[in-house]
Amino acid sequence: MSISARFVHANIVAQDWKRLADFYHQVFGCTPVPPERHLAGHWIEAATGVPGAEIHGIHLRLPGYGADGPTLEIFQYNRQWAGPRPAINRPGLAHIAFAVDDVEAAEAAVLKAGGTAVGDLVTLDVPGAGSVVFVYVADPEGNIIKLQKWSA
Repeated sequence: MSISARFVHANIVAQDWKRLADFYHQVFGCTPVPPERHLAGHWIEAATGVPGAEIHGIHLRLPGYGADGPTLEIFQYNRQWAGPRPAINRPGLAHIAFAVDDVEAAEAAVLKAGGTAVGDLVTLDVPGAGSVVFVYVADPEGNIIKLQKWSA
């Protein structure tokens, strides 16, 4: 059975939501979608299953989709679980990807803004699809980002 659906947003739980939102705004041109979120109360505890949960953050419009496009939701909880850092091969959400005009320049911008390298830049010919240049990097909090450029 298939349902009717439309992608709306992806969420990153941040250690410092303002700093991480600023990173995505400065490096990728994601734009804030007011209002800032300051969520608390029984309903948020019930929805998240986190007793005493308070959430603060913002949605950032992803570039390239216009005013109704999907967002990147960056939230910070008052109570955080100290789990393992994201890894490219850990089950679950592995990375978010941005199409860029120049992969090397985008990688340099990420690194300059406090991000880190994950792997090396790769060029790959994909039969029937074209050629892709890509690299994995991480934002200042370790969330993995793929920077890519496809050519025919």
